[in-house]
Amino acid sequence: MTFGLLSGRSVESIFKMNPNSFQSLPVPGNDEILEILAKRVDRQKQAIGIVVGVIEPNGRRVAAYGNLAKDDARPVDGDTIFEIGSVTKVFTSLLLADMVHRKEVALDDPAAKYLPESVRMPERSGKSITLLDLATHSSGLPTLPGNLRPEADYSLEDLFQFLSGYTLRRDPGSEHEYSNLGAGLLGHLLACRAGTDYESLIRSRIARPLSMPDTGITFSSSMKQRMATGHNSMLTAVANSCLPAPLAGAGALRSSANDMLTFLEAFLGYRESTLAPAMKAMPEVRRPAGEATISLGWIIMSAHGREIVGHSGRTGGFCATVGYNPEERIGVVVLSNASTPSGLDDIGFHLLDPKSPLANPEPAQPPKQRTEICIDPGLLDNYSGRYQVTPNLIFEITRDGDRLFAQGITQAAGHAIALPQFELFAEGEKNFFARVADQQIAFETGPEGRATSLILRRAGRDMPAANRLS
Repeated sequence: MTFGLLSGRSVESIFKMNPNSFQSLPVPGNDEILEILAKRVDRQKQAIGIVVGVIEPNGRRVAAYGNLAKDDARPVDGDTIFEIGSVTKVFTSLLLADMVHRKEVALDDPAAKYLPESVRMPERSGKSITLLDLATHSSGLPTLPGNLRPEADYSLEDLFQFLSGYTLRRDPGSEHEYSNLGAGLLGHLLACRAGTDYESLIRSRIARPLSMPDTGITFSSSMKQRMATGHNSMLTAVANSCLPAPLAGAGALRSSANDMLTFLEAFLGYRESTLAPAMKAMPEVRRPAGEATISLGWIIMSAHGREIVGHSGRTGGFCATVGYNPEERIGVVVLSNASTPSGLDDIGFHLLDPKSPLANPEPAQPPKQRTEICIDPGLLDNYSGRYQVTPNLIFEITRDGDRLFAQGITQAAGHAIALPQFELFAEGEKNFFARVADQQIAFETGPEGRATSLILRRAGRDMPAANRLS
């Protein structure tokens, strides 16, 4: 693998020609960061290339390790383009905060206010879904619209049709439930209010004012040349994500480490910006979200007496983590060209809080040999359905004749990105395995034999999932 060490300014100029100056700062030095990245890429096989950016009171620096792709020996660096997935939601919420500051919208505006009259926005107990509800994942809307199908075009009309027919299961604002649909809808509504499309709004209100030329959805010719190739959990190359336009605000953006450092510079007050009032207001609005707190766009956690503000993102081939410590005015961005179970959150937390331990993910192993048995094909009908494995992953089980198939649908960036379909082979009446990866599925059935849930075993980890169609 190739090492890279890049910065907007040279490391020597920032630290007065003394590389050991890194060690006296809260964030580990670049030598230590590169050791972490080399282990994650070479030994743990969790990425092909990783880029880390750090912003501190003394300046900014970038440490990079690995390559653009398995078959591309070019090293990743601070200008390499990555998909940032759900980190897009921070940009969407920044648009909201800025439009509130400009008095173009209000946080308590009903979402229906910015929809055509023909669209019936779901309500419950006389309560309307507000823009704040959408930004804080407390709207009551599901993770994704039920009529979103992999590999199929998804239009604005499809979105409106789903909203008009959906029944909320809880009151708006009453409970936190992560919703890519809600974030995508928020981006669309803000773009409608501004009289433009989502990407144009991002460029005019955020990217251009902050001098972030490599942040957007559409590739410039330069971005295309510097785009990393995404890889799945088995480090197989995958195509770039393509999020339907109505949901772009949930996870469609691409960016570089250098652009994301510029973004954090503005949040930390190192860069003057007209967005400063909106950035200051974002973490001031808070709602509970499990063990953490959610603000406008950001997740806020406490660790060892430090408050960490951050967000992570994942697509079919990329992981991203962005965060900052407002008190010590340090920020970190970590970008990877692989979507692996371990992700990058542990690296981001460790760099912001060295007391937070690093994960020790096991490298991908080839599937062990298993024995297929014959079962009654009539049993297969009991297992079809869509199973919610995690907020970011749905498994769709389908029958084709005497064969059973599974297809993962990743959702972490608001996408309905269909992973390759694979066949399941029976090793018991309710137990199946895949030959293409180390994955097994055990179905749990009700009194009539219909599957109510499944347990997905992947890389030695059991993940239960309810059948959403049962």
